[in-house]
Amino acid sequence: MMRIASLSILSAALLAACSTAAVAPAKSPATTLNGMLVGPNQMTLYVFDKDAAGSGKSVCNGGCTANWPPLMAPADASAIGDWSVVMRDDGSRQWAYKGRPLYYWSKDAKPGDKMGDGFFNNNWHAAKP
Repeated sequence: MMRIASLSILSAALLAACSTAAVAPAKSPATTLNGMLVGPNQMTLYVFDKDAAGSGKSVCNGGCTANWPPLMAPADASAIGDWSVVMRDDGSRQWAYKGRPLYYWSKDAKPGDKMGDGFFNNNWHAAKP
């Protein structure tokens, strides 16, 4: 009888430990700084008007990415709230916010720069949360 009681206590302790274990929340691929979305490097992120929100793809490919590098997503990335993943023409993956792919501007030199805002006939905009 003592052995059964010990097993019951041990089982209850294991169950309690498992049910109170903290699960780390998924990490957002970007944060907010001065009212703009910024990447992990704290550089401003941009959206492109020619990208159709929710289309699941980016129209900035090839040479476009020399000036507008995408905010890349790892191969195992999955949607997190307002964040989704779009497939690029080369098969790589890119983060999107509210269905809009995100990019950096190659001419921004330091965190807080937003020199790409309004660029190219006002087709590029600093991304806002």
